[in-house]
Amino acid sequence: MTFKQLFSPLQVGALHLPNRIVMAPLTRGRAGAERIPNDMMMEYYTLRAEAGLIITEATQISEQAAGWNESPGIHTDAQVKGWQKITDAVHRNGGRIMLQLWHAGRASHPDFQPGGMLPVSASAIAINGYSHTPKGKKPYLTPRPLELDEIPGVVQQYATATLRAQEAGFDGVEIHAANGYLIDQFLRDGVNQRTDAYGGSIANRARFLLEVTEAVVNAWNGDRVGIKLSPSNDVFNDMRDSDPKATFTYAAETLNALNLAFLDIQEALPGRSIQSSIQTCRSANHNSKRCEQSGD
Repeated sequence: MTFKQLFSPLQVGALHLPNRIVMAPLTRGRAGAERIPNDMMMEYYTLRAEAGLIITEATQISEQAAGWNESPGIHTDAQVKGWQKITDAVHRNGGRIMLQLWHAGRASHPDFQPGGMLPVSASAIAINGYSHTPKGKKPYLTPRPLELDEIPGVVQQYATATLRAQEAGFDGVEIHAANGYLIDQFLRDGVNQRTDAYGGSIANRARFLLEVTEAVVNAWNGDRVGIKLSPSNDVFNDMRDSDPKATFTYAAETLNALNLAFLDIQEALPGRSIQSSIQTCRSANHNSKRCEQSGD
C-alpha cells in the first residue's frame, strides 16, 4: 500500500473513514477495580482520534466474561457512562470508534469470577499455563462446560452489550472471536469436545459463533458489526484445531451471509506473510474489509 492509498478514504460498512489507518484493539488494564472507563482512557483514545477508525481494547460483556485485571466492561450503567465520555471526546476530535465485545471463557480464573465460581468454556479442558489474577499468578483451572440451557443467556449478553454500546455512543462493535477466548473455544476441536448441537462437526462448533453474530446484528445492523478471527493461532491460550483451514473457511463463508462491515483476520505466527490474511478477508466479504497483524 502506498502512502497515497493509506491516506485515502474508505467505506467500511456504514462508516466512512477519512483514511485507512485503523487502530487495533490493545489490552491496557487501566479501568480500575470497578472496570469503569475513566479520564486516563479518554485521553488515550482522544489522542488517537485522527486514525480512520479505533477499535477499543477488549471489553467484557458480563461479570462472568472477565479474565484480565482492570479491563473495562460494558455491562453496568456506570460503565456505559464512562464510555460515553470517551466516545464524545473522540467524536469531538473527528474520530470514529467501535467497541470490542469480549468473553474470556476458560482464559479466566475463579479470582475474577463472581462468587469465586469456575470460569466457563465449551468443554472441561484447562489451559496449560498461568493466569495473572488480582491475587497473583495462578495456574488455570479446569473450566465448567456451559450447559445447553445456559448458552442462549450468554448469546443474549452479547446482544445486550451491543445495545449498551449504542447507548454509549459507539459507531459500531467488533465481536472478539479470536485468540482462544470463549467463541474461539467453541469453534476449535482442540478445546470443544462436546457431543451435543454445539460440538462435533464444523457446523456444530460454529453454531455459537453464528448465534452470537446474528444476535449482535439484530441488536444493531450488520454494517455496524465486525468480527475478529485468528485461524493460524495455535499458541496463544493453548489453542489448537485439527483442520483450521476447513474450520475457518466454513466460518468465513457462513458469516459472509450476514453482510458484516468487516472480517478482521489476525495473523499470529511469526514469520508468516500477512498477504494470506488479506486475501482471506477479501474473498470472505464483499463489503469493505480490514486485516491486521496485532491486537487483542
